Parts: sequence; structure tokens; C-alpha cells
Amino acid sequence: MSSTVRIPDGFVDELKARIRPSDVIGRKVKLTKKGKEWVGLSPFTAEKTPSFYVNDQKRIFKCFSSGMGGDVISFVMETERLSFMEAVEKLAEEAGMELPRADPRAAEAYDHRKRLQEVCEAAAAYFEERLQSSEGAGAREYLEGRGLKPAAWKRHRLGYAPDDWRKTSAHLKAEGFTQAEILEAGLTKESDRGGEPYDAFRGRLMFPIPDSRGGIIAFGGRALTPDAKPKYLNSGDTPLFHKSRVLYRYKAAREALGHGEGGGLIVCEGYMDAIALTEAGFGQAVAPLGTALTEEQISLLWRAGPEPVLCFDGDRAGLGAAYRAVDRALPHVEPGRSLFFVLLPDGMDPDDLIRERGPVAMGEALEARIPLSELLWLRERDAEPLDTPERQAGLEARLMQAAAQIKHPGVKAAYERDLKSRMRDHFWQLRQAKRQNGFTKGKPGGRGQGGAPAFGSQPGIQANKGGRQNPGVLLLMQAVMSPAILSGMEEILIAADFRNPMSNRLRDVIVDFLIEDEELSLQAVCDLLVREGHEHELSQIDMTRISRIRTDEPAYKSWKAAIEVFIPVDTAPSADDEVRRLKLKRRLVAERRKAHEERVLVDQQEKAMGKANIGDFWKQFEEKNPWFKQDGSNE
Repeated sequence: MSSTVRIPDGFVDELKARIRPSDVIGRKVKLTKKGKEWVGLSPFTAEKTPSFYVNDQKRIFKCFSSGMGGDVISFVMETERLSFMEAVEKLAEEAGMELPRADPRAAEAYDHRKRLQEVCEAAAAYFEERLQSSEGAGAREYLEGRGLKPAAWKRHRLGYAPDDWRKTSAHLKAEGFTQAEILEAGLTKESDRGGEPYDAFRGRLMFPIPDSRGGIIAFGGRALTPDAKPKYLNSGDTPLFHKSRVLYRYKAAREALGHGEGGGLIVCEGYMDAIALTEAGFGQAVAPLGTALTEEQISLLWRAGPEPVLCFDGDRAGLGAAYRAVDRALPHVEPGRSLFFVLLPDGMDPDDLIRERGPVAMGEALEARIPLSELLWLRERDAEPLDTPERQAGLEARLMQAAAQIKHPGVKAAYERDLKSRMRDHFWQLRQAKRQNGFTKGKPGGRGQGGAPAFGSQPGIQANKGGRQNPGVLLLMQAVMSPAILSGMEEILIAADFRNPMSNRLRDVIVDFLIEDEELSLQAVCDLLVREGHEHELSQIDMTRISRIRTDEPAYKSWKAAIEVFIPVDTAPSADDEVRRLKLKRRLVAERRKAHEERVLVDQQEKAMGKANIGDFWKQFEEKNPWFKQDGSNE
């Protein structure tokens, strides 16, 4: 709708003049009158002391805890995840102002789109009514079999299209819509035999598809008989609807997501999956409309949150869809903009998992998500055997070619470093496996190439077949491969006694790396131990049995508990332990001093800002943020 209009000079000013900011903002923030201003807790950060101010005279807000500020339009943009034009349209409707039309043709197009949307809304209401009728009995039985109650049908506006060639269109004509309007809205199709158009959806469970403002613009229909083809049928492209640019439940999902520093929407593959996730408490679920995720849809995801999670069925098709999403997203990743992935177990989709194992299992699957970089690495690592130098060189070439697609130079460099580090560690594992077991040609399927754990294997600690490995060594090597889990673990590691010289030396090496703030990697640790004469002990470790630890809370707690088993009770620490504790204390004191100095600086800046004229702040805000304009040109 916004593409047909241009906001002229003065319209935004008049709109803001008609709307009192405290009225709009007060619906989301509990405000208390304080002098000439309204005060409340920040909607952008968690705080206990109010630092959020609204001034109706100056028509601005300022949040001192987050540093955000602006006018009522920018507030709506931030809290509801809307574009500038979407926020203007929403507020204009609330103020009773009609959006300006640039010329008669634009006005006509605007009115025509509005009319088509009214056709879709009338059809949605009709389908809802039919679901409750006797002819909707089969659809109701299907929904109940999927565990959905009538309250959920209403929440998602589910309906039923009568199994008749022209019953829906006849109803819409009786409501005052023309045959041409019904056809253009995608609710009927032209007859190949020259007859009048026939209903596009017949005998199907209906899913209304809203646009980013919540208006119905299209439909999806699920067949209720096994022999009906296709099983899912979507509206074709219309003036309102292009399926490659729309996500099912997008408006509701981004409202459920709310405003936060991290996270994002959950993307699943179908209507029923999105509904099942929502009913299980994951209201930020959306779904593409029967196509692979497009760049336009990925852009929509990033508008809602920086790190959406793509949740695919755990089968070959789901893995293929995940790989395609990797290729689509790579050119556009940048700081604060990436993807995470979940591949569900046993070929399940989210609806299956929730019905069979419950919402807790779904939550655990989402917590175990992996980043885009990890999935890229696993894809290329398992693409072919790595049993020759040529094939290993091929892996490096594929990884660097993928990283080269990234446009942001900083992220591109970070990917290259990360992928090369993973590759070095993996090749080291292959060499270790070759020394122990003799060279075995990698085979596809089951385990990864060259004996490495295959994608999807669960992290765990397993002894080799000879049973010669010390559990302490395995725990520590697992941490070396997952250094992020070691944050704040220095004191616990210092206190641990693994009752084995090799384990304790490995512990000391890790602690020294952490205290000196040096980059911890498998290659660096093993090289150091080899130089110290521990090559034989290292050769006894089956590195192919050790995988990275997930960085989620359950995995962290499990690993920490295993380490704490080795902390002796009432045993005096060694002299070396005391030296390491002293070094750690010095580092922590330095970090606290630096953090305190930074906090003092921030406090000084906040006090200065609090005394500054808020009008000066707004002027500075516009100067520092040229993207924000009030004439609609940033649309």
C-alpha cells in the first residue's frame, strides 16, 4: 500500500500534532506524571528505577537507560517492528487522517487494493462461519485430531472452503463484490473451457494469510482427503500478494517477539507447524508459503530480530532446505545479523515433536540450535571424503569460496579465521586417527568423513575401544574444542585434581592460556604438549570420539558438574596452584578496575545528558542518524 503514496511536506508534522505521545506510548509503558513530563520504566531494557521520559509539549520521548529517543513515530517503529511508512499508516488511521494520494491514478490504485483486501476479509469471515457448519465437520475432526481446540481455531481464524465449484464466489457476489474483484483477489480461477470462473479453494481447511499490518491478503488451503492434489494449495500472485515476500503469521510473531537485544523469529516449514509452536508457547513462529526461504523473507526476519532460528524437519529434505538458506543468507550477514539452525530428530517436524514429546522437548531443541557458521562447516566437511591432500585442499577451497560471498569485510574475515581454525583442528584429528588405527578411507553416511563425528551427533564423552583414556583428559579436551564454555571456569579448574599426570598437565596448560588471555585452540594446546614430550599420551586419545560442547545452559551445567567431581575436599593447594590463583586474581582486579572506570565515564555522560536540553539531544540525534527522516524518504 505504501508504494502507491508519497508523504508530502507537512503531513507528518500534522500527524504528530494530532497525536499526544503519552496516549500512544502509555499503552505500552505505565507512565506517571512528573511536572511537565511523563515518567516510566524503559520498554527497551530491564530496569528498576524509571529513566524513560515522555514530553507531550515537545512531542518526544527519551530513554536514558538505552540511549534511545525520538518522536511517537520512531517509538512505534521500535516497539512494533514497523517500517517508517507502516508506522505512519498505523498512526494516521488512529488519528482519523487519510493518507495522501500523489495523483488520481495513485488514488485509484490505492482504493482498488483496499477493495481487494475487503474481498479477502469477507472470504475469511465466510470460511470461519463454514467451519462451524455441518459441512465443516470433517475439517473440525481433522483439527481436533491434531490437538487444536476451538479457541485456537478462532485465534488463527481457521476456516473451511465448501466442496463446491461456485459456492464461495456466489456468497461474495451476494456481499456486493464483482466477479472481476473476486478473480483478481485470487479466490476464483478462469475456466479453460470458457465458462465463468470457478472457486480456487474447494473442500479444504483454510488458513488466512495476513500482511505485515494484519490485513488478510491471501489464503492457504489444506486438502482433507488423501487423494486430493496438492495437499497444500496457496493463493497465486495477486496485486496484494506475492508469496516470496510474505511470511505466515509475521505480524503476530514479531509482536510476540517484542523488543530485545537478541533473538529472533522461529521459522518452520508449514502452517500447522507455526500454529503448533504458537499454541505451545512459542508465539514468535512464522512459516514461508510453500517455497524455499527467499532473500526478501530473510530480510523480513532480520527486521524483527537479529538472530532468527530456522527450524527444519530432520530429514534429507529439511537438511537441503537448511543448506539453501545458508547460501541465500551468506552474502547479507553482518554484525548483529545472522541465522541459527535447528534440525529436529527422527524426521519429525515441530508439530510432531510437540504432540509426541511436549513443549519442553521443543524448547530443548531450540536451545541446541547451531549458528550459520557451524552448519556451513559441517556441510562442506561432509561433502566428500578427506583422505587425500587434494580432497583436503578441496575442502579449504569450498570454505573460502563460501566465505567470499559475505559482503561485510569484518564478518568475512571472521568467517575465514573461524573456518580455517575448524579445518586445522579437524585435520589434526584425522592425523591422530591415522596414527592409531591406520589410514581408513572415509565413507559417506553414519559417521563423518575420515572418522569424524557426523552432523547431528550428540556431544558426549566416550572412551576408545582400548579403554585406556582417562576421563579427565576427555573432559578437558572437550573443553579445548569448545573454549566458550570455559568463561569464568579458571578457579574451578585450578582446584581440580584429576589424579593423573597427563590430565593435570593438560589442566595447567588450559588455565595458563585462559589467565594470559591467549587464543585457546586444539592445535596450540597439542603442539605445546608435544614440545613437552607428551606425544605418546596424546596418541592414546581417540580424538574422533570427542566433539564440541553446546554452549546452552544444560550442556554447560553438565560439563561443569563433571569437572567438580575432581575437586578434592580439605586438601591444601600446591604452590603452583597458588601462583595461578594469584595471577587470576590480578587479572580479575584489572578487569574490575577497567569496568569501574568505564561505568564512571558512562555515569558522567548520562548525568550530562540529563542536564542537557532535550531539544539539543533531538537535534544531535538527527545529525548522528541521517537514516531517520520525517519526510518519508527513508521508507
